[in-house]
Amino acid sequence: MTTLFDPIHVGDIAATNRIVMAPLTRNRAGAGQVPTPLMASYYAQRATAGLIISEATQISAVGQGYLATPGIHSGEQKEGWWGVTSAVHAKGGKIVLQLWHVGRISHVSLQPLGQAPVSSTARRAIAQTFTAKGFEDCSEPRALRLDELPQIVAEYRQAARNAIDAGFDGVEVHCANGYLLEQFLRDSINDRTDRYGGSMENRARLPLEVLKAIVTEIGASRTGLRLSPVTPVNDAKQDSDAQRLFNYFIEQLAPLKLAFIHVIEGATGGHRDVVAFDYSSLRSRFKNGNEQGAWIVNNGYNRAMAIDAVASGKSDLVAFGKAFISNPDVVNRLYLDAPLNPLNSDALNGGGAVGYTDYPQLALALT
Repeated sequence: MTTLFDPIHVGDIAATNRIVMAPLTRNRAGAGQVPTPLMASYYAQRATAGLIISEATQISAVGQGYLATPGIHSGEQKEGWWGVTSAVHAKGGKIVLQLWHVGRISHVSLQPLGQAPVSSTARRAIAQTFTAKGFEDCSEPRALRLDELPQIVAEYRQAARNAIDAGFDGVEVHCANGYLLEQFLRDSINDRTDRYGGSMENRARLPLEVLKAIVTEIGASRTGLRLSPVTPVNDAKQDSDAQRLFNYFIEQLAPLKLAFIHVIEGATGGHRDVVAFDYSSLRSRFKNGNEQGAWIVNNGYNRAMAIDAVASGKSDLVAFGKAFISNPDVVNRLYLDAPLNPLNSDALNGGGAVGYTDYPQLALALT
């Protein structure tokens, strides 16, 4: 019987176990949104994860929506990330970069020249983002013009290349949590009347173009995708037919033979049963003709649930978020069924080493 602690290949990535560190925004990038040596220490501490998915990382200056989040669009940012990937690899870990464009979940103070954020729509998100003043309401966006969409695709493609050049083992495309690509997918947000709006085929067009471009650039075996079919976060109201939409989307993705799909079940960081949804139908469509593609589940999994998910064949890997914040050795703790450190919730967004790299580890190591 397969266990949570068995090795697995995720595309070309040889993971030593099936425990994934979920992407976690911590707002600790330096000037110019450059990753720092402190970030390298943080990720290296967590290198026993079978796979680390980095914090969300903007593909362009326009893609930024939160203070002190890292980018992957400048030479300095690539150099900073090289320090992170080198530190993780020195500890025997594997790490992929999550590619991010926030779309309308942003504030003018974070945008180049104070411009409006961009989206599939000109409607403002009833949500907040993290700025120099703390949490503020999102700014009113403008809808992207048709002639601007090829540039968005090109920025994702270049960001994927930059990630590989910075030493990452692959990338995860962030198509979840109400950010740009999901702003195109959901008809609750996308109110366009051109070839990128209206029908689900049109609404899926931009995410599919992005993924095809990335696969062409770096290969499918190093490309993954994150989805959140029913999460309501960031004013992402439910699509009129989420099951049909995401079934279709996965069917269109399946021929690409991506390395993995990473699915948030239910409300991100909240109730798993917020809306009825058949995730197994997505998995069966992804696995159709792509048995090697890995299925990663996420949201509220504890040790028993994770062990059962892998043993039962429901998933190939399980992602943990908050547990990795306060437990750099969470793989060891899960293996030994040891208690977890409490979370310092006051140090989640911004700051230094406190609540970031100062959590204690067990003396007894996993062998």
